[in-house]
Amino acid sequence: MVHAYTATGAVLAFAMTIAVIQQRFRLAFLLMVAATIVDATDGALARLARVKEATPAFDGGRLDDIVDYLTFVFVPGLLLFQAGLLPSGWDAVVVALMLLSSAYGFAAADAKTDDHFFTGFPSYWNIAALYLFAAHLSPVMNAIVLVALSVMVFVRIGYIYPSKTPFLRGLTIALCVIWGVMVLQMILMLPDVPRLLLLASLFFPVYYFALSLVLNRRRARRL
Repeated sequence: MVHAYTATGAVLAFAMTIAVIQQRFRLAFLLMVAATIVDATDGALARLARVKEATPAFDGGRLDDIVDYLTFVFVPGLLLFQAGLLPSGWDAVVVALMLLSSAYGFAAADAKTDDHFFTGFPSYWNIAALYLFAAHLSPVMNAIVLVALSVMVFVRIGYIYPSKTPFLRGLTIALCVIWGVMVLQMILMLPDVPRLLLLASLFFPVYYFALSLVLNRRRARRL
């Protein structure tokens, strides 16, 4: 049942794809939220059910990676392409960079470390797509942001795993919940998100990156 719960993310990815093709972008983002909730909770359920003992022949981690690639990489790339947020003639190239860099990121042996960090930009393309969709930047600026994030996949900085990294985990989860409420409000108000709400919601991405850089420096000193 826990593995089936994880696999529902693939069904959600299919529903997102249909919504994007139909240009129902608000619905697509809402489905991304649903997929994120599944991804955020299936690990705790798996540990509670002791799935590694119950189903030793089944690799739940591999299933999780497949679903995550669909929901966090493939569908956001399709949305950015379909919504016309990228420069004409270069849109497919930019999306290809997203897909290929994240394919490397997911397959890298150090993608997730034993001390609960992601190595390299952890392919939060769903978040990037939402902010670019809501911010109404120029297609060229959107492309610059996405190319920069694609490059950051290969920069082997450790980024915190919000639900697992021990340092300030309680604060991180609390801030993440507050931010999640703001993100949901942003999605419901698309395509006209108030600038104040958009800017205020950036508090968590800034916190996330700042804390990741501080802890990455500490980890580097210990190695």
